[in-house]
Amino acid sequence: MCGIVAAVSGRNIVPVLVQGLQRLEYRGYDSCGLAVHGASAASDAAGTQPRGLSRARSTARVAELMAQVQAEHIASGTGIAHTRWATHGAPAVHNAHPHFSLGPDTTGRMQATSPQSTVPVVPARVALVHNGIIENHDLLRAQLQAKGYVFDSQTDTEVIAHLVDHLYDGDLFAAVLAATQQLHGAFAIAVMHKDEPQRVVGARSGSPLILGVGAASGGQPNAHGEHFLASDAMALAGVTDQIIYLEEGDLVDLQLGKYWITDASGKPVQRTVRTVQAHSGAAELGPYRHYMQKEIFEQPRAIADTLAGVEGITPELFEAVNLPPPGQGAHATFAAIDSVLILACGTSYYSGCTAKYWLEGIAGIPTQVEVASEYRYRQSVPNPRQLIVTISQSGETADTLAALRHAQSLGMHHTLTICNVATSAMVRECKLAYVTRAGVEIGVASTKAFTTQLAGLFLLTLALAQAKGRLSPEQEAEHLKAMRHLPVALQAVLALEPQVMGWAEQFVAKENALFLGRGLHYPIALEGALKLKEISYIHAEAYPAGELKHGPLALVTSAMPVVTVAPNDTLLEKLKSNMQEVRARGGVLYVLADADSNIESGEGLHVIRMPEHYGVLSPLLHVVPLQLLAYHTACARGTDVDKPRNLAKSVTVE
Repeated sequence: MCGIVAAVSGRNIVPVLVQGLQRLEYRGYDSCGLAVHGASAASDAAGTQPRGLSRARSTARVAELMAQVQAEHIASGTGIAHTRWATHGAPAVHNAHPHFSLGPDTTGRMQATSPQSTVPVVPARVALVHNGIIENHDLLRAQLQAKGYVFDSQTDTEVIAHLVDHLYDGDLFAAVLAATQQLHGAFAIAVMHKDEPQRVVGARSGSPLILGVGAASGGQPNAHGEHFLASDAMALAGVTDQIIYLEEGDLVDLQLGKYWITDASGKPVQRTVRTVQAHSGAAELGPYRHYMQKEIFEQPRAIADTLAGVEGITPELFEAVNLPPPGQGAHATFAAIDSVLILACGTSYYSGCTAKYWLEGIAGIPTQVEVASEYRYRQSVPNPRQLIVTISQSGETADTLAALRHAQSLGMHHTLTICNVATSAMVRECKLAYVTRAGVEIGVASTKAFTTQLAGLFLLTLALAQAKGRLSPEQEAEHLKAMRHLPVALQAVLALEPQVMGWAEQFVAKENALFLGRGLHYPIALEGALKLKEISYIHAEAYPAGELKHGPLALVTSAMPVVTVAPNDTLLEKLKSNMQEVRARGGVLYVLADADSNIESGEGLHVIRMPEHYGVLSPLLHVVPLQLLAYHTACARGTDVDKPRNLAKSVTVE
């Protein structure tokens, strides 16, 4: 989703801002921009910068923004930058961040900038970038318009810029503090004022924001006196590894060589500086065409890394990140709970749906799985003995975080997360955690994050089964042996890519597809359908195969491919009957079958045989050909595989 990078420094910081935006490109965006303060040592040295605030904005990629910056010789030691994914207002230059406030129009002067110009007719007083959504923006807009403020955009963000200007009385921090107390909704902001050339103020509520403490240089601590703000530590990779994760309601005041942090009331607070080894989003593609393909093929390594160090099943596996208070660790928690509630969105929700089969079938624990964005808005029956499990790749998914906090507000304090980012809000706010080690996932359509989530959830299943007396030492050894075999098994499945490419050639001209699965593999069918629609834009639906005759069978024709996940399990014979129903209506089947399932290719029946049967862990293997099918179909259709239209990698607003 939207990205923020900001800095105060004694050197020209513009290249760092642009590089930070490039590292956040994987999140998805439809416009980008930056604003700088011309009254700084860096801009004075350049000799080409007008004093005061100036900006550049674009609806193209960050590379075009960089070309614009270079053409206009923009240089400064103080600046803010942003990538935007549209919520309020269409993707257009006038809606792109940063937003300016020129003060109230009391004389009828022209304030708006033209889309082609980066310099306003009247000098800007406030520049601001924002992630999130302001829910009371309409009310604030009306109040500010009554005071003479003219709005150039359709965004909720411009409201904040004008509000800060209205409240400004010589101290930017005081103005931002007062403004945040009037905002309802979610926000992370970075703000500059024309009268304070070496100062940026940031604030967060409901959206992530970090402070990067300037790194040492030339043997001197923080030689440039610089500090940074960003929405993601990745934006600062290679610039500093000293990170402060601002807490809910925090404000931060960056000045040359110093910074202060306060809580939402303005009271000074101390926050821990962590050393974070962030990796650049500009990872090398190597022999791959797209990041998604690279990440599909990284799954054997990602699973191996996620399982590294797991010698046996113990509750302490889920205390690797957080140190719970005495008496509230995993042992005590697992003994106290009587059920599980999984909260997640999108692909993570489907991993939770898969885990439900494991948790109930192996651990014998009643399990619910809810879409996080729905859970918090309905009347539910709280159970203080329920384990709340959140699942998130980024650990910053807004709906899932809100659902977690809602559950906690209802008195459900046994919390655990399966997450790919050890320093995320999700990990910090849950008492227990298992951090997957998928590594950076750049493609918007999740692949290796999904399979590593499944690995973490299976470990949780075994740990809970052990705590409930349902896992013998022999069963534990057998399951761990199967898990350690997963990387090798995944390599064998990836070798099926040429066969999957043959399927993709037949999907190119299709506009609809059905996916079928039964039992443990129904969520895998759901995930396969999601991948196909995400990146190829083919409409795809998934159903439990037994539901065919209850409606979806009416859609089956020769023009509707039907993808079927068919492992050799206890439901296979039932599934074969469902497949015959499709063939009898002229439907064309594409079947992922185990080697010993006795399903043969024929007219209207295309079969890819999996190398071996994987039992309860087969979802981790069967999903891989579905990922490859979506990928190669999208390639053949010429879509933007890594950045599909209208989608963002990290959904940090509702």
